[in-house]
Amino acid sequence: MTDRTLRRPLVPKALRADFPIFDQTIAGRPLVYLDSAATAQKPRAVLEAMTRFYERDYANVHRAVHTLAGRATEAYEAAREAVRRFLGARSAAEIVFTRSTTGSLNLVAQAYARPRLGPGDEIVLTPLEHHANLLPWQRVARETGARLVFIEPTDDLRITEAAIDQAISPRTKIVALAHVSNVTGAVAPIAHAARRAHAVGAVIVVDAAQSAPHLPLDVRALDVDFLAFSGHKMLGPTGIGVLYAKEEHLRSMEPYEVGGEMIDRVTLFDATWREPPWKFEAGTPPIAEAIGLRAAIEYLEAIGMDAIEAHVVRLTNLAAEALANEPGVTVYGPRTDRHAVVAFNVGRIHAHDVSTVLDAEGIAVRAGHHCAQPLMTRLCVPATVRASFYLYNDEDDVERLVVGVRRAKEFFGDVFGEPVSGDHPGSL
Repeated sequence: MTDRTLRRPLVPKALRADFPIFDQTIAGRPLVYLDSAATAQKPRAVLEAMTRFYERDYANVHRAVHTLAGRATEAYEAAREAVRRFLGARSAAEIVFTRSTTGSLNLVAQAYARPRLGPGDEIVLTPLEHHANLLPWQRVARETGARLVFIEPTDDLRITEAAIDQAISPRTKIVALAHVSNVTGAVAPIAHAARRAHAVGAVIVVDAAQSAPHLPLDVRALDVDFLAFSGHKMLGPTGIGVLYAKEEHLRSMEPYEVGGEMIDRVTLFDATWREPPWKFEAGTPPIAEAIGLRAAIEYLEAIGMDAIEAHVVRLTNLAAEALANEPGVTVYGPRTDRHAVVAFNVGRIHAHDVSTVLDAEGIAVRAGHHCAQPLMTRLCVPATVRASFYLYNDEDDVERLVVGVRRAKEFFGDVFGEPVSGDHPGSL
């Protein structure tokens, strides 16, 4: 961890100078990027680290003994150690590189859960989950006869300790929760869920795709069994994900994919596997991407995850309050203590149309169901607009967003009307 005395101050305008993508205008206006929950922008430090690797050290890892292969292997394993430090894991053997959060969660569902579940066993989820933390469990339930049980959220779409206690039973084998909702920004009480899961002999799986970029994480303090996230949402490249798993679980699991360098010994009729984590990394791994992820982690650590969390929470709450005070705008989720994302609708205007108007103002947001269709059904809407904030955003970006929403109302005029959402639960 970077020493606190050496940390960079979190000044968004200064940090934006590190990101080449902000050296442009959109529709003749400075770019306001409010779609970091989908994917974050990349600082030069990440781009340069990957370029240096490709230009000077590129080779495959864990194979040859020549100089370039040695450099590549050393850099790849140094990236694993950086992730271990970032998460507070006990050992680098607990860090598996995958292609994405989705890949990590599917690995857990198929390699750990499927062989251990049977009819009558229960998998506890929430109705707020991203599809990546819902569909793998639907499949496993169909394949094993296990049953899905859903934690009931509050009216403002938070997950409470009491609701977790009510959903977990002696039949619970898996508890799978998003740490931070990608629609509401609400934070789930993961440490409490882990204690309750372990009390009945279950394991807890955490989707940290939206928390790893913004929150300090300590997997040992949380006592989670599995935790998954992606590099591209936290300033790193696409094509790399992380699965943290307690080492005893990895040792007990059969590999999800086989072939390549995950083997120990192969005969014509049998094979044995390497030790964790390598037995879960079949084929050529995402080497350059791991190096880029390490650079992203070091960039974040130089600022400090505690400072990033405070900044993002403040901006997000500011935006939620400003939008909720706009006539005809419906904001979904808790009024305060949201992390990074604000989902909203503007009258009867479709979310895609609002997003198009905002784009004409140089503002990038997400519009759609956000890979959370069951939540959209609960909200009685086909889609929402989602603005998401990161360390390169500031108060001026919030103001630009609010002004852009007003422009959308003016542009659509008589079709603006009453809010899309009516009085359903979940809106401010």
